[in-house]
Amino acid sequence: MVVDMGRDGRQDTVELVYRPTRADILAGVRVRERRRRLHVVRWGFTGLFGVGAVLMVAAPESSAQSAVTAVFCAALIWSIPHLQAHHALRTVSWQGEYRTSVTESGITAETTHATLVQRWSIFRGYRETRDHVVLLSRDPNILLVEVLPKRGLRSPQDAERLRALVSRHLPRI
Repeated sequence: MVVDMGRDGRQDTVELVYRPTRADILAGVRVRERRRRLHVVRWGFTGLFGVGAVLMVAAPESSAQSAVTAVFCAALIWSIPHLQAHHALRTVSWQGEYRTSVTESGITAETTHATLVQRWSIFRGYRETRDHVVLLSRDPNILLVEVLPKRGLRSPQDAERLRALVSRHLPRI
């Protein structure tokens, strides 16, 4: 591995090695959902169907089928981020281990089957969680989310270097 040194003597490459997990993808889905404020809509509909189920159980002439349907709808709406994470994991897990390099020019994710190079200009900003750094794409619907799991870093110092490198190129949102 060649590590470039920046003008100020800092290392300009941070490497991560990891296998994507459902938790990684779920973190990205949740950050995207919060940025677009979709969690408010999702919880609103979940609550609406939940209250509907309670009202149907309390009403003397309602059918059990209606109450079960309302509970099912509430549970389904609540689980949407989990379903999205499950689907995305099925899409990427077969590629195995990811070797991701974060550099001054962008992010390169490499697997046995593919290499993806993303320049910083594709992203609008980032959000950091306890276990992940999530980069959000510039498009209006935030269709692209890049999740960098901190467990893929070699050392705790790499987390600081990753944060510094990302923050030099993207705003924290």
